[in-house]
Amino acid sequence: MNSKVNAPIGVFDSGIGGLTVAKAVMETLPGENIIYFGDTARVPYGIKSVETIRTYALEITQFLIEKKVKMILIACNTVSAAAEEQVVELAGKHKIPVLGVVKAGAHAANDLTKNHKRIGVIGTLATIGSGTYEKALHELDPDVAVYSKACPLLVPLAEEGWVDNDIARETLEIYLEDFKTKDLHALILGCTHYPLFKPLIRDVMDGKDVEIVDSAVSIAGMAKNMLAELDLLNNQEEGQFECYVSDKPQRFQQLAELFLGRRMKRVEIVTMH
Repeated sequence: MNSKVNAPIGVFDSGIGGLTVAKAVMETLPGENIIYFGDTARVPYGIKSVETIRTYALEITQFLIEKKVKMILIACNTVSAAAEEQVVELAGKHKIPVLGVVKAGAHAANDLTKNHKRIGVIGTLATIGSGTYEKALHELDPDVAVYSKACPLLVPLAEEGWVDNDIARETLEIYLEDFKTKDLHALILGCTHYPLFKPLIRDVMDGKDVEIVDSAVSIAGMAKNMLAELDLLNNQEEGQFECYVSDKPQRFQQLAELFLGRRMKRVEIVTMH
């Protein structure tokens, strides 16, 4: 057996949203040990500069390297857009493979929409401003039409747990108004916080036949395939889940248990510099 099989998968995000990825990994790869880091002291990332985001991402990558992870999943679209190349370079020095949610989401949307593709993307200001989804989608299909919209208020709403109230609905009504006339075939949730709003997004889109693309499911599938190729799949019955944050561990634990549907032993706080 490869000695790295029991090593954990590292998953990180700016806050609680990346738990959508952790949950998908738990469901797809139940035997894997997972270490999750949520940068709750510095959320949201989406309004920060590319340089700042890269600094944060490399600090967290170093933390996960020191935890001896066997793979890193960037569960933050903003980081995937702004700093994936830098994370891959740093992790590569330790022979740790890296997957990001942007390419996973683009592949999933491309697979769902075979003809006359019209794809919408919602994300943070940083993700949408980077054009990274357009680039990833056009690499897969040069003829695809991509419509993008920054939705910066959704992350703080998700962090507050306001995912199904009147404020969330009115916010989504405004953000998604333009998409209703675009005859979209797929809508990529370009931020890992956004799946928390999935039922409300479907409702606001008013029954339009749009495939909602949650890249968490896609990246979990890609992780499974890559670990199988590397002979690193852990087939134990149930993996361990460790969780670290940079601030507010009690609040994070409350939201995380509600979202994951499982009890957590504890959430540890780590000071990032």
